[in-house]
Amino acid sequence: MSVKIRLQRHGKKGKPFYWIVAADARAKRDGKYLEKIGTYNPNLNPAIIDLDIDKAVEWLQNGAQPTDTAKNILSYKGAMLKNHLVGGIRKGALTQEQADVKFAAWLEVKATKVADKEAGLSKAESEAKAKAFAAEKAVNEARIEAAKPVVEEVVAEVTVEEAAEAAPETIDEAAAKAAE
Repeated sequence: MSVKIRLQRHGKKGKPFYWIVAADARAKRDGKYLEKIGTYNPNLNPAIIDLDIDKAVEWLQNGAQPTDTAKNILSYKGAMLKNHLVGGIRKGALTQEQADVKFAAWLEVKATKVADKEAGLSKAESEAKAKAFAAEKAVNEARIEAAKPVVEEVVAEVTVEEAAEAAPETIDEAAAKAAE
């Protein structure tokens, strides 16, 4: 029986969520599996990957073949590197301590890269929000400026009408005073 490490789709339409499983190569994509070794959520940026590295390495050591996408995920999380280091230990090229130090160093570098990416994404997001706010503010100011002449015309019309209503009284008063 050949075993594959592959993704098993879950979630709803348009919102995929995957389990990373070790399954018989003949089984259906979403069918029976031998062991669940992690999850993968591509809906977020950066994607959330929860993987039991030791189980993945154990399956790789037993001959499981990862699919292309699963191999990329295993490489991203370090399972492929750990599998390589375990092979070096088995051959005598490395000791367990040396392999652990190399893997820990790789994990630290990877963690800083992921943190930098998250910081860059949050910075870009905040800059986009600031640009959107500035654009909205400019549109609102333009609307206010466009509405000012209309308001001034209405005020001017009201004062002219008030003056016209008040003017005959003053003209009559002026004529009465002139007649006296």
